[in-house]
Amino acid sequence: MTTATPTLMPWTESLCTGDVRMDETHQEFVDMINQILATPEDEQLPLYKAFLDHTVEHFAQEERWMLATGFSADNCHAEHHATILETMRVVEAHYLESDKSIITRLAEALAEWFPGHANSMDAGLAAHLKSVGFDSVTETLADASVIQNVTMSGCGSVSCSS
Repeated sequence: MTTATPTLMPWTESLCTGDVRMDETHQEFVDMINQILATPEDEQLPLYKAFLDHTVEHFAQEERWMLATGFSADNCHAEHHATILETMRVVEAHYLESDKSIITRLAEALAEWFPGHANSMDAGLAAHLKSVGFDSVTETLADASVIQNVTMSGCGSVSCSS
């Protein structure tokens, strides 16, 4: 049986959020997806484990920034992260049980999901970080009083209504 070569996810300027550190992390995310997709399925597990570790830190980083700048802990952006990580964590077991194509399928699904997430929730978060004077490199606020008594409960998206 011949399997088709998966289509790699290009890094384009359209994925940029305007926050340098976020964009660097996102480019690493895209690079890791592409590395998985370019690897034969029977050799993907070590790459996938590294990708999962990277994604855990990637999402934790954004969530630290959210909490530092006034998002409630249970915001829907963080809920999206939790759903993705929950899915990613079960993939390894399925792969080991016999489904050797599951990592490729998940990488393809993430490549489809990610641009929308980056362009809405992450771009909105980047705009929010900038508006409150948050430096994502040092993870500090220029003036902490800017976010006193602010609790954002939405997703951080530029299109989110809550």
